[in-house]
Amino acid sequence: MNHIVESYENCKEEDRFTTDCARKVEFITTVRVFDELIGKKARILDCAAGTGAYAFYLADQGYQVTATDITPRHVDYMNEVLKTKPYEMKTGVMDATDLSYFPEDSFDVVLNMGPMYHLINLDAREKCMKECLRVLKKGGLLVTAYISKYFIFPYLINQSQTYLNTDLGEKFLGNGVLQHEDRDCFWTDSYYSSAEEMEQFYQEHQLIVVDHFAQDGISTLIRKNINECSESQFQKWCEYHYQTCREKSILGTSNHVIIVGRKE
Repeated sequence: MNHIVESYENCKEEDRFTTDCARKVEFITTVRVFDELIGKKARILDCAAGTGAYAFYLADQGYQVTATDITPRHVDYMNEVLKTKPYEMKTGVMDATDLSYFPEDSFDVVLNMGPMYHLINLDAREKCMKECLRVLKKGGLLVTAYISKYFIFPYLINQSQTYLNTDLGEKFLGNGVLQHEDRDCFWTDSYYSSAEEMEQFYQEHQLIVVDHFAQDGISTLIRKNINECSESQFQKWCEYHYQTCREKSILGTSNHVIIVGRKE
């Protein structure tokens, strides 16, 4: 886990949704779905909030939000932003596999939008899932983000043809695990899954899937084209993406995907 924290300590996560239009698609799509799904008076835990893009959006809408993250710099950043806000938001450095600080049935919505694709063994993913469900009220929503294993090769060939090798392919199509010490590691410890695997994972934990959508779809793969759009063209692209973001073929080719389940 230290390698993951180090990776995020040395990047500017706060700029991820603002550096270009293609990256904005993920945020625009996700908050549109949140506006449709989340009840007006929900109490929300963002258990891997990064630098707080979604946490602040929801808090700005009037929700009671608690935002935690495993990376200290991210929490420091959120605390600085909070100085400019007219509301309070609880924050803290926390590992999403251990939410023991919070009692059972504390939240109406739990956002699990980062841990799952960095938990490289099943035991850790089980711990994260069980902790999220423990603090989630009955009837509440669990929102989990993951990275599609089928997105990776089209993405990597855009970066370098050296990634096209059998070993890397077997990792992605097999257990979906990439470790920091791997010869072909292009990021940090990370886990890549499929729509079918994530739906099965939810069903195994007695969650009723209520939504499953691509946050950015193919936008990452056609980044240059999107960034050359005019503002009106970009808005049309965002609308087209939203209309197709639940299509199964789009789920497979998306960088970031979200599955939403209701706790029975």
